[in-house]
Amino acid sequence: MMNTVQEEIRQLEERLHQAELGPNAEVFEELLADDAILVDHEGRAARAKSQVVEAHRPGKGPKFTAVEMSDLQIIDHGDAAVVTCTGRFTGPHFTGLLKFMRVWLKKDGRWQIVAGSIANG
Repeated sequence: MMNTVQEEIRQLEERLHQAELGPNAEVFEELLADDAILVDHEGRAARAKSQVVEAHRPGKGPKFTAVEMSDLQIIDHGDAAVVTCTGRFTGPHFTGLLKFMRVWLKKDGRWQIVAGSIANG
């Protein structure tokens, strides 16, 4: 049975999923903390919010034509939650599996991603 934190995070994860298809940069602007640390598929850590937001700005057609998320696990830590999931992405520039780990933190009444990593699936 899901608790309230898990349901809130599940809804936010669905917003991310839909924003990938948009693309919708505003969702990433809202849900990524300004000082979020993101680790890319090559193991490089950076405060990469601006790059993620910029990569999801509309313009040159859809980034992805299909995004399917699976294996979503949400671990509730009170004012924090850890999410792991797998995404199957299909698009003109990339098609493949990616594995994600995200740390959500509730601060001042709202959830934001404060850390995350991505790996080839």
